[in-house]
Amino acid sequence: MKFDVSLLAHDLGQMPALARFADELGFDGIWTFETSHEPYLPLVLAAEHSKSLSIGTSIAVAFPRSPTITAQIAWDLAAYSRGRFILGLGTQVKGHNERRFGVKWERPVEKMRDYILALRAVWDCWQNRARLNYQGEFYKLTLMTPFFSPAPHDYSQIPIFIAGVNKRMCQLAGELCQGFHVHPLHTTRYLQEIILPNIEVGLAKNQRPRSSIELSSSIFVIPTDDPQQAVKCEADVRQQISFYASTPPYRPVFAVEGWGEVADQLKALAASGKWNEMPALIADEMLERFALRGAWAELPVLMQKKYTGLLDRVSYYFPLVPGENEAGWRASAAAFKG
Repeated sequence: MKFDVSLLAHDLGQMPALARFADELGFDGIWTFETSHEPYLPLVLAAEHSKSLSIGTSIAVAFPRSPTITAQIAWDLAAYSRGRFILGLGTQVKGHNERRFGVKWERPVEKMRDYILALRAVWDCWQNRARLNYQGEFYKLTLMTPFFSPAPHDYSQIPIFIAGVNKRMCQLAGELCQGFHVHPLHTTRYLQEIILPNIEVGLAKNQRPRSSIELSSSIFVIPTDDPQQAVKCEADVRQQISFYASTPPYRPVFAVEGWGEVADQLKALAASGKWNEMPALIADEMLERFALRGAWAELPVLMQKKYTGLLDRVSYYFPLVPGENEAGWRASAAAFKG
């Protein structure tokens, strides 16, 4: 199992120090995410200021960028990091695609498949000087002149991770991808009954072994070293769980545990704008299944115990932030390495 960390730098100038710190502590990889900032640009600095870390997106939203644009970004990051880059893609949900990014939402699993195959066609064109002639359902790419083609390099086998919750996206990952970002809203039961069996369905389509794909997830954790901080962190985790569960695509996670009605109640509260009432519906039993609680030095041991055989890469849900909990991060990194 690998221990990764998410990096959050609202100021790009903080990224070099964050990358050096993560490298120094011995983390295996760092992830950026597409929320209030663009996810790829910080990875240029992370690559420059780290030596051994894998660097990747968890996730970059796929459909607002054409496959060729994403292919070019990934190509350059793979070369600059000397093969340490992981391209992590997600679909986001309909509302964000249409109302935040202004792109059409249509059959996301089929479109993601097309997107992945188009990416690889572009990379094959650049690496092997093959003629670009990709004819997919959603993307048709037939023009790539030498002037617009970057030079081949030694890191053209760029790993692709995709994110998802439902069965069909798991199957797609197993069939075509090197990794799968499991949503942080999960339980071990959901992993065992939904995620892993459907990853296996996808793997079987191309006769791939389980070792050919990495399952990665960030984990809700509540560090207890500081009692006041623990209370705040627990409240934050309850709020985040309630927020995710109010969104219809995540209802199946609650349904597996027999909490489908709670998800429906959360959806209704969200629709009414009653955000402050939502965390109260996350019972202690739910919190214990979704989150881990313990001292900074205990959390890695708890993660290993809970997720060995289920996940291959783990990280904390909250990111590494400049100047926050440095001693705790050091304790966790040391404990994970044993």
